[in-house]
Amino acid sequence: MSTQSRGVISESERRRPGTRFSLGTTQVLLIAALVLEGVGPLYWVLKAAVSSTQDTLRHPLAVWPAQTHWSNLSDAWTSLNIGKYLWNTVVIIGGSWFVQLFVATTAAYALSILRPAYGKYVYGAVLATLFLPGTVSMVSLYLTITHLPITGGSIADTPMAIWLPAGAHAFNVLLMKQFFDGLPRDLFEAARLDGAGPSRIFTSIVLPMSRPILAVVSLLAVMNSWKDFLWPMIAITSSDKQPLAVALPRLADTSDQSLLIAGMLIAIIPPVVVFLVFQRQIVKGIAFTGLKG
Repeated sequence: MSTQSRGVISESERRRPGTRFSLGTTQVLLIAALVLEGVGPLYWVLKAAVSSTQDTLRHPLAVWPAQTHWSNLSDAWTSLNIGKYLWNTVVIIGGSWFVQLFVATTAAYALSILRPAYGKYVYGAVLATLFLPGTVSMVSLYLTITHLPITGGSIADTPMAIWLPAGAHAFNVLLMKQFFDGLPRDLFEAARLDGAGPSRIFTSIVLPMSRPILAVVSLLAVMNSWKDFLWPMIAITSSDKQPLAVALPRLADTSDQSLLIAGMLIAIIPPVVVFLVFQRQIVKGIAFTGLKG
């Protein structure tokens, strides 16, 4: 017995020429609006990056500049030191990604698979941090990195001031634990009977089966670190150590607008490439976790 999917419009109404035309037109308009909203700003940045400053100011909504200046990209790379700030960004993102992934996987493994007696209290404390805005703890966090507990040292103005606080990301732990809860328990019991310990189960069974959610958490970690502005500006005060998100606004007061927008284009390209490369894993991870946009 075949079942038909129910919708707002019945199948008989869909067969009518007028209904088909209305639905097709609406779908085309919606898709065009979404493409314009998503691609439009990126296209404008590309156009302005290869335009002269005067051309952008005089004709900001032009489809394409009258004269292209592809040299703006190379000039921005050299004169604005975009390459140095991009490397600083890669270093900060790499460390933040590793710390976030390490904390999320190990914490979720302990809470979901090992399940200690006090695990529910720890999990409740982790969830409670989701209700605290980041700005509330920013002062205490800054005092912590400038005067570390026990040692009394300081990690301010170093990448570690960004790496270590990045690990305290409760949402990543929540996503990872939700995924680990859905893994079959029979595999863990069979591994224990074969003599595998907790660390072997974690590295040989849990992590290989968790590639989709690892891709999702990795994407979230990279994107959050890439666009983070306030905390890197506070924690890293030396201009030669700052990432692109902090350096570009500082350079806006003294740089030519066309070169500045060219630097913005260079800063946009890496996260877009990361998303396109790992798109399939990201979609699978969202489907497995039930994460909604």
